[in-house]
Amino acid sequence: MDIHLVFCSCPDPATASRLATAVVEERLAACASVLPGMRSVYRWQGAVEQADEVLLMAKAPADRLPRLVERLQALHPYELPEVLAVKAAGGLPAYLGWVVEATRD
Repeated sequence: MDIHLVFCSCPDPATASRLATAVVEERLAACASVLPGMRSVYRWQGAVEQADEVLLMAKAPADRLPRLVERLQALHPYELPEVLAVKAAGGLPAYLGWVVEATRD
C-alpha cells in the first residue's frame, strides 16, 4: 500500500490541533499526531530565524496527498508552511490497510 507521512510545522499546539482535526474529519488523513517541543532554525527573507513550533504528522494514502497538501496550506497561518510528504517504506499491514480504509468516503 502506498502510504505517506506528511509533516507540517505549526506555530502552536492550538493550530496543530485545529489542522489535525480538520484533515481527519475530512478523511484526508487517517490519523494526525501532534508532537510538541520542536525548535526550528531556518532562513526566511534573507535572515536566519528561530522559532518554537509544534510538528503535525499526518498519515495518508497517496491518492489523498494532493487534497491533503492543499487543505493544510489553506488552513495554515504561515505564508509558506512546511508541508513535506515522505513515502512509508513499510509497516504493519493491518495498520496500512486501516489508513486506507479510514480515509474512504
